Amino acid sequence: MGKPLGDSVFAGHAAAGVAAITASAVAVHPLDTLSATGSQQKMGLGQVVDRLMSASGPAGLYSGIGWSVLGKLPGLGARFGTYELLTAFYKDGKEDNYVSYSEAMLAGIAAGAVESVLCTPFELLKLRSQVGSVKPMKATDPANITKVAFPLLSKLLPGYVPDIRVWNSSVSLLSNLSPKHPDMMGALKQHPWMLTGSGKPPLPSDVQVPSRVIALEGWGALWRGLRPGMTRDCVFGGMFFSTWQFIHTAMLTWSAVNMNPQPSKLEEAGPVSPFASSLAAGFSGVVAAAASHTFDTAKSRSECTVIPKYIAMERRLLKWKVPGNWIERKTGISPADRNVLFRGIGQRMARSGFASFLLVGSYYFVIDQFLIQGCLFWYQAFVEEITSWRARTTPNANTVEGQKEAKLLSLGS
Repeated sequence: MGKPLGDSVFAGHAAAGVAAITASAVAVHPLDTLSATGSQQKMGLGQVVDRLMSASGPAGLYSGIGWSVLGKLPGLGARFGTYELLTAFYKDGKEDNYVSYSEAMLAGIAAGAVESVLCTPFELLKLRSQVGSVKPMKATDPANITKVAFPLLSKLLPGYVPDIRVWNSSVSLLSNLSPKHPDMMGALKQHPWMLTGSGKPPLPSDVQVPSRVIALEGWGALWRGLRPGMTRDCVFGGMFFSTWQFIHTAMLTWSAVNMNPQPSKLEEAGPVSPFASSLAAGFSGVVAAAASHTFDTAKSRSECTVIPKYIAMERRLLKWKVPGNWIERKTGISPADRNVLFRGIGQRMARSGFASFLLVGSYYFVIDQFLIQGCLFWYQAFVEEITSWRARTTPNANTVEGQKEAKLLSLGS
């Protein structure tokens, strides 16, 4: 009989974490899709649902679910792993295992920063897939037109759609110069940096495949929105863990009041039930989502902005300064998004609260199942060992030696 998950306790907790993260991500992904698409355009929830159903159908609610799960597995693992590591450092040398609210907040801030670095590429691809679910399919591919009119542009700027009217206007302005080149227009088409200012980049729904994102925007685009994303995750992690620690301490204190005699340490009041801990995590998720929602909106709108790598190179050469005040520049908030930062805050609070409740609850449920299976395994192994021991120690009456042992046992009794 094989032992479940071998001898590793870490393997059991890792399996429970993977199951809990997957369950919570799948359960709340429709709300995430509606919240993400609603934050990009000024539409109500009913309008977003109608547009999504007409464009993609019910399957559109789960657009980008693969990227979401792939991003949450390392992200949430890093969040809780970093938090447990730092809180273990805080507990070292103390008489009890108590963690103060400020220590929980600092550990949550550090955990959020680590989570943001790991999750940003997956969130960008997930968000662009979600935005593409509300866009109707195009009858013609503009990339084919670009490939015929601007052959080099189709190679260096894949998916880029130039504005022909603005291009013709630029050509008419240049036509007044003395022509020293037999094919001036053809020569200008060989310089992509001359074309980037004559059109607009493609929609984010057209650049949602990793290969196209890297080809058009470069490798750095995978971490676009890292600054507002890191601010969001740091605020979320700090508020989540400090609120959770506060509620956890309050529940232990309430249990200790009704105990007789009074426990000398708070941890002796007994562990909190899994359901109560799940409720505390859900409420903490609601509070953390409300505190960090403005940065989440800024991150989403930043990731839905397609910036070709040649435009980014021009900005670096021209030493382009990021607009906005000091706080907006440091946190990555665009001044154009000031009036929409609180859009969809109710949906995100509901999604975060339900996801946190389901994450902790399913984790405890899976852990309990593993413990039950482990107890059954050890019970069966114990019974088998006792049975084999009795078989070895009980004398066999069919042999001469067995008869002698049985006779000696009867005389001794």
